[in-house]
Amino acid sequence: MLVAVYAIFALAATSRAGVQISTKFHEAPLAYLLSAFAAVVYIVATIALARRGDGWWRVALVACSIELLGVLTIGTLSLVDAGAFRHPTVWSVYGEGYLFIPLVLPVIGLYWLRKTAPAKVAAARAAG
Repeated sequence: MLVAVYAIFALAATSRAGVQISTKFHEAPLAYLLSAFAAVVYIVATIALARRGDGWWRVALVACSIELLGVLTIGTLSLVDAGAFRHPTVWSVYGEGYLFIPLVLPVIGLYWLRKTAPAKVAAARAAG
């Protein structure tokens, strides 16, 4: 289910960024590039979460962490300086345009990754 939701967000963010960049990039290049960046993060997270192995687990961990950091940073900046984000991104106001799912999704992803950590990661966490 988690991979399916990530795949839907990858498709939605990629489509949104593609339309924004191809039709009105000159209006808000930063916002539209941030949407494209979010799309790439969702694509990487989707692929990594769907794969097995220590390497893919680490890629998923990095992607979900970047996603959480991005939504928290852009969400906060879009509230503090609304004028800088006149055109919303996927992560504006913590994903308000997407029912705040961009805020909740990486938390769920990171929780799932913690529960499915490779044996050596789990052992290191237990020891330290």
